[in-house]
Parts: sequence; C-alpha cells; structure tokens
Amino acid sequence: MLHGVLILDKPANLTSAQVVDSVRRRAKVRKAGHTGTLDPLATGVLPIVLGHATKLAGYLLAEDKAYDAELELGVSTDTFDRTGTITARHEAAAEALSDAALAQALAELRGATEQLPPMFSAIKQDGVRLYHRARAGEEVRTPRPIKLHSLELRWRRGRTLAISVHCSKGTFVRSLVADLGSALGVGAHLTELRRTRSGDYSLEQALPLAEITPELAAARLIPMTRMLSARSIVVPRERHLDLRNGRPELLAELTCELSGMAQLLDDEGQLLALIERGPEGARYLRVFAESLPKQGG
Repeated sequence: MLHGVLILDKPANLTSAQVVDSVRRRAKVRKAGHTGTLDPLATGVLPIVLGHATKLAGYLLAEDKAYDAELELGVSTDTFDRTGTITARHEAAAEALSDAALAQALAELRGATEQLPPMFSAIKQDGVRLYHRARAGEEVRTPRPIKLHSLELRWRRGRTLAISVHCSKGTFVRSLVADLGSALGVGAHLTELRRTRSGDYSLEQALPLAEITPELAAARLIPMTRMLSARSIVVPRERHLDLRNGRPELLAELTCELSGMAQLLDDEGQLLALIERGPEGARYLRVFAESLPKQGG
C-alpha cells in the first residue's frame, strides 16, 4: 500500500473527485483524497493523498496557493466564470478603461480582506451546498477572511487580462475576478485558471493524470514525513507503547522545548504521530496506530 502524496497536473473538464477516482484506479490503491478542490475548468497542481496520508490532508488545506488566470472584462456571469449564464454586458466601457484605472483597482484588492464565495460552489451554508441554494434561486453567502499576498497583471489585450495571484487558503479566484470587475464598474468573469503552486508543491513536480501507473506512483510518491513543514522527533522503540496509549508524561517530555507542530518518527524514519504544543499545552493531532505495537505487544 502506498502512503504519501502525489502531485498531479489536473486536466480541464474533470472535477477534483473524478481525478481522485482516476488516480485510485490507475495507481491501484484503495484509499485516496485531494487537498483542496479545483473547479472543473481549472488545471494545474492538485496534491493527491494516498493511504494513511489521507489523515494529513486537512493540514495541507491550510497552505497558500498560487494561480495564473485569464479573465474577460465587460461581461459578467452568474458563476463568475465562462461556464455560467451571462448576466450583464459593458464591453464598450471595458474597452475604454485606462491602464492606470486597472492598476489602481488591482492595488486596492491586495492584502487582507473579506471575500464572498461564489453561489455556484461546493461550500456549505447551514449544511447545504451553495450550488444547491443557487439552483433554488437563493442568495445566501457569508464573507470569509482571505489575504492576497500578491496580485499582478501579466498582460492586457483589450478586454482580456492575464493575472498572477498568490493567496491564502479559501480564496476563490472566480470571486476575485468578479470583485475586480465590480471595482472597475464594468463586470468581469474568469476564462482560464491554472494553479501553479499549492503550499510547497509546484507544477515542476506535477504528473499528468494520463501517465499515472502503480510503478510511477511509487517512484514519485512524496513520503508522509515530507508532507508537512514540521520538526521531526525520534521516539525510542521502548516508548512506542506509551505513545499508542497516549501517556501524557511522554508528550510532556517530548515537547518540553517545542513550539508549534512536530512529527514523531521511529528510528527508521516512519511517521508515528503528529503533535502540537500551543499556549494551553501539548496535544496529539494524529496518531498512526497501525505503526505502533498493540497493548501487551
């Protein structure tokens, strides 16, 4: 069984769930998941976690992302992208926009802010996916805090723009494009999106979905101990049973000089647990019991 993460170059016109199913079949693994949804029209970096690494997916979700995107000014859609229904047109006004006005609008979007997610998205509101509410004609969204570390114009050809974005988790580039169009007073929608980075993982590491085989997956698998940027602590074999039993004295001993997250390894480098020490003390985040001896073992 493979345990780790594969970096996929997601093709267009597939959902992230469909990509996961395809990897599961191609790599011949039973358990797989992704670490952050990409819309069907989007391509690029999609980390796929396999085996026990699915337990660490939530920690990869919290990492920053980077994108290259293209958009069309002067045309708005209900989904904020080219797959939606056109809701407004202001092409002439968009053509007349100055480069200075565009630069000012981009500058005002940078930094920490709040963003309304698209109604046509998989986010849940009161337990119901937003796209279900959108299809029922409802408009119910809650702003979410995001941060745009950088937002740069790559080129402009009339009403078509290409931008690069470095952003915090949870940022919708579709919403960002719609916000830019609103700030300029002409509307806009996303036409192309490519994720170039997810956390520490980049396109240079990404494998085409069509090339995945069990042998290639094993050769290119990133092990669990390299998935997270966390300090490593080796636990002596004689203390493994204490770890399985969650003895607090072991955790206190291991974290006496620790601040933040750490991964506990055996003397062969296998991941045993993920722990964290915060203001209220140390705690176990994940314990990989299958790697530890059973009671009396």
